[in-house]
Amino acid sequence: MRLVFMGTPDFAVPALDALVEAGHDIAAVYCQPPRPAGRGKALQASPVQQRAEALGIEVRHPLTLRDPDEQARFGAINADAAVVAAYGLILPKPILAAPRLGCFNIHASLLPRWRGAAPIHRAILAGDEITGVTIMDMEAGLDTGPMRAKAEVSVQRKTAGELTEELARAGASLMVQVLADLDLYPPVPQPEEGVTYAAKIDKAEARLDFTEGAVAAERQVRAFNPAPGAFLELSGERIRVLAAQIEPVSGPAGQVLDEHMLIGCGGDALRPTRVQRAGRGVMTADELLRGFAIPPATQL
Repeated sequence: MRLVFMGTPDFAVPALDALVEAGHDIAAVYCQPPRPAGRGKALQASPVQQRAEALGIEVRHPLTLRDPDEQARFGAINADAAVVAAYGLILPKPILAAPRLGCFNIHASLLPRWRGAAPIHRAILAGDEITGVTIMDMEAGLDTGPMRAKAEVSVQRKTAGELTEELARAGASLMVQVLADLDLYPPVPQPEEGVTYAAKIDKAEARLDFTEGAVAAERQVRAFNPAPGAFLELSGERIRVLAAQIEPVSGPAGQVLDEHMLIGCGGDALRPTRVQRAGRGVMTADELLRGFAIPPATQL
């Protein structure tokens, strides 16, 4: 097929690779424009742009798709279909209608659960045991289109980063299967029951809340790893917690309970195992404590 691929972050790269390997003609890749990144704030191309350029595919990154000229330019590609994976822009009706077969989205949840911007984070925070990917036909609503196929993935104790990688691979494979024979995967309307919305993550949500219990705090650690990073604050300094484990020790919420940074959560306690100070490398909690005193009875 002659395809347009629309995606921006690492999550979308396996799908682009899989479509190329399957022999599809990728006429153009759409992604978000380069953004300032790093300490020098130099412009950095997105992972999808970098991969597309390495593959020799034309890259476009318009600021909006609502401009009639941009819509005409998109339509002039004469694509059979568009494949969308975490692109980052809303597709207006003229864009959705342009490809002969329509636009297909790789969504990182088992729809209709977790429609919206942050399905992977929300699944972890909610304690879902199973999540997955859904291939769906795109329409004007927010992830409301009919579904073509699903693939389940176990959440277990994975971080958002680990789960994203696994879901990206699953979505790429499933998208190739669907495009190989659309008749085998007819569109099925989403059920009205079970709809939930995955709101965009606010960085303030990454502050560890020990009053909600150790289970909820440990989910925060995994859900916000690698970004934005779950954190606690002490003496005006923010300390990121990248990994932690739950221990059956009772203690006041937010109070340090021993010499190794065990933190009370009311019932069970949370023990950070990998942490990071601002401007420093990742270290164990004990390595942190050798240069940053957090004595027992400290209230976080």
